[in-house]
Amino acid sequence: LSLLLILLVPAHTTRSPDCGGILTSSGLRYLAEVSKPHAESVLRKDLMAPPAPDPSPTSPSSRKIISVKVDKFSLTLIPDTGMRLSIEVDLGITSGPSTTKEMRLSILADLHVEMNPEGNLELVTSDCKPTLEEVQSTEETDRSAPHKSSGSDVDKQINVEKICLEVSKLLLLPNERLMSLAAPFPITPNCQVQYLPLAAPMYSEQGIIMSLQTTFQVAGAAIPLPVSPVPFSMPEPARSSPSHLILALSEHFYTSLFSALEQSGALNVSLLSSLTTATLAERITQMGSLFQEDLPVVLRAVPRSSPRVVLEEDKAIVELFLTAQIGTRSSLFQSFLSVNVDVTARLHLSVVDTRMIISVAAIENIELSLATSDVGPILAALLEELFLPTIREEVPAQINAVLRQGVFLPHIASFTYNDVNITIHKDYVLIPCNLQLEAR
Repeated sequence: LSLLLILLVPAHTTRSPDCGGILTSSGLRYLAEVSKPHAESVLRKDLMAPPAPDPSPTSPSSRKIISVKVDKFSLTLIPDTGMRLSIEVDLGITSGPSTTKEMRLSILADLHVEMNPEGNLELVTSDCKPTLEEVQSTEETDRSAPHKSSGSDVDKQINVEKICLEVSKLLLLPNERLMSLAAPFPITPNCQVQYLPLAAPMYSEQGIIMSLQTTFQVAGAAIPLPVSPVPFSMPEPARSSPSHLILALSEHFYTSLFSALEQSGALNVSLLSSLTTATLAERITQMGSLFQEDLPVVLRAVPRSSPRVVLEEDKAIVELFLTAQIGTRSSLFQSFLSVNVDVTARLHLSVVDTRMIISVAAIENIELSLATSDVGPILAALLEELFLPTIREEVPAQINAVLRQGVFLPHIASFTYNDVNITIHKDYVLIPCNLQLEAR
């Protein structure tokens, strides 16, 4: 049994979610609200199009739909099952210059999201019931040729079966938008992030729950990341949320992000010091014999191990483990000192559009220790006096320059986030927000 578990563990961890989201009932109502004009446009185009010619002499060829108005369009959650789409459409139908008939087309459809063999999400109709009934009729035509008051004589033109086949297209969320969820997004010129759904969403009383796994690519190739010790599960709110969407990002997500930046070289920084070889020689006597001319001093810092992000209540911290080569800036970089630099810094998180802006807000602690030296032993206190001000100022500034464009959050095309409220908890960040359809 132990051997079997060991074999199973790698397969499990490589498919562990590290972030996710809940689309709430409020979010579904908003999607229905913004879909209503779209649905009316699609139905008007389909229903008011000229019908195909019918050779039958009894065909009511002069009958046509002159108006289409969506009166009701709602999308509600069905826990454990999916969503229910309810549409009521008022139709104006005429068969002559003085004959107008009002009909009501009602559509009740059950929808859910499936994952296809390619790994993409698809909106699927599981049940659809259309009904057509007459609302009002005013007839002033030849009474020797009465018209039926039922909707059966316009069924061919309305083609309710076709409407049911394509009912999901009435939502402003076609499958192309669902596929956009898994598109790769840039972080830096050679580093990308991608959110992959692990399974079809689940439907709870709180909303539609989606679990996602983040992958990072450097120069187009997926990179191995720290393994999540515990698969992340989307924390459900204790009560109904007024927000349209609740995103959750695990501690593992943030550590993986900084690890990807480290592997892409984005955390390699070059820091210009105000020191020169001559000013250093005043404190380090062996500098004078090593450098005959006065040269600017540069620090080149690279990670010596992967960064780590720690999330506590109301607090996000990044731990950076750097090695700084200290040398001269001339035609050829010549290192004379190597210093280990361990930085602990607070992170500030905010959201703009669909991007999370991450910045180093304040350094809480820096530890310097001598690694190698070509100019003899140097006390830790002297290292800190000489190089700490440059490191304290320049390391956050250069990391913030790398991250200033932000990291795209999971989202679908044409929608942005507003009314964002970020809360940091132990092991995860919660982001309740509202959806906003972008103006075309």
